[in-house]
Amino acid sequence: MGRGKVELKRIENPTSRQVTFSKRRNGLLKKALELSILCDAEVALLIFSPSGKAYQFASHDMHRTIGRFRDERGLPQSSDQRSRSMEFWRTEIEELKRSIDILETRLKHLAGEDISMLGMKELKQVERQIKIGVERIRSKKRRIISEHSNLMKRKHRALQEENSRLQKRLHELHDSYVRSSISGVNACNAYPSAGFFSMDLTIKHQMMISHQLQY
Repeated sequence: MGRGKVELKRIENPTSRQVTFSKRRNGLLKKALELSILCDAEVALLIFSPSGKAYQFASHDMHRTIGRFRDERGLPQSSDQRSRSMEFWRTEIEELKRSIDILETRLKHLAGEDISMLGMKELKQVERQIKIGVERIRSKKRRIISEHSNLMKRKHRALQEENSRLQKRLHELHDSYVRSSISGVNACNAYPSAGFFSMDLTIKHQMMISHQLQY
């Protein structure tokens, strides 16, 4: 049997109302956090207790989210919100500048520059980072050399196979040429004998005719 529908109405007992508020408030804040993490959503939540105490959750900057909401709805920005938004972006820019300065300093240290002010601990840390980087570079080089070597081996094997194929074809052509030459020589040797035999018969016939004329 299904659970019956519960009628929602104001809780009259102040203690029960406060307990329910605390439980539902924490659940709502938890759901807002889960929604922002699981779905990469920009979430802003404002809760005011019956006593007027404010509770809030914002996955990003609360003022920026509110300003985005007002822009989306076509509502004018208040001067206070604009100043807060400008302050937020100014803070973001300053933070990015500091991050860039830190990264540039680290790059100089890895290149061996501006290390005169570093202590032994910092120098060991830089040395460890350089060793890790060198090992990664060497590993990459070994992998590239190995791949290039395997490629050259495959090409060399293919060239050897092609050379063997051409050598075999060349021998076949040579044998065919030799057989053709032998056949031609045998034919030439047979034709001269028949010619000499015919010439000998002609000479004998002429001698017999000459002998008869003399008598």
